[in-house]
Amino acid sequence: MNRTARLYALVEELRATAPRPLTVAALAARFEVSTRTVQRDLQTLMETGVPVRATSGRGGGWTVDPDMTLPPIRFTADEASALAAALAAADARAPYAGAARSAAQKIAASMTGPASAAARHLAARIVALPPPSDSAIRTAVEQALTAGMVLRLSYVDAAGRESERAVEPAGLLVADGRWYLIGWCRSREAGRGFRLDRVTAAAPTTERAKPHDLADLLRGSAADGAERPAALSALAPSGAAPERAGEYPRGVYR
Repeated sequence: MNRTARLYALVEELRATAPRPLTVAALAARFEVSTRTVQRDLQTLMETGVPVRATSGRGGGWTVDPDMTLPPIRFTADEASALAAALAAADARAPYAGAARSAAQKIAASMTGPASAAARHLAARIVALPPPSDSAIRTAVEQALTAGMVLRLSYVDAAGRESERAVEPAGLLVADGRWYLIGWCRSREAGRGFRLDRVTAAAPTTERAKPHDLADLLRGSAADGAERPAALSALAPSGAAPERAGEYPRGVYR
């Protein structure tokens, strides 16, 4: 078993026994390697973001949070190549771009033989100009949206007017290659859209935001036609808004 396969197998072994921990010695015996090799592999998993952790004391060992990991997914060579190339080419300014890049790296690492060669050949033929650095803003928006926290923004509108806003995030909208944060603006007491490239500073707070339905905030605005991307339809929960999510919100600054 090569190292890449063993790393995946380690995670699955820990998932299968969770929440019961496994010792390094038990894992070494299971995979017929040294305890030092297992320790090095576990450290690698931690560094790549896999939620493995060690507990000390009697009955301690290593565990993984099964709710934070996925079981192995079997892609065809074409599917793996397409995903690796698409994720590698994702706009670095887009929300969750960092997670997309790490996902691309994991997919690439899992492939061998012709599939790996095809994906690397395709990725080598895709280039992009580097965007301005706004990783701190993007990270703040990601954290607030994922955790459902109020977000404080410094924003410049289309007329060049600067303002400070407290926003309860509801979702993201992409239009003409631009990303918008859609949320309830406490200053305007209404739904608003904020172009992310016009946000000059952003910081999530520790205050829990009130839940807002994205379709409700989009409804009744000047431009309509916003739809859920087809690739995300399978991920939507049952009973979610239909494919036509609504319209661009009033106050999307262009």
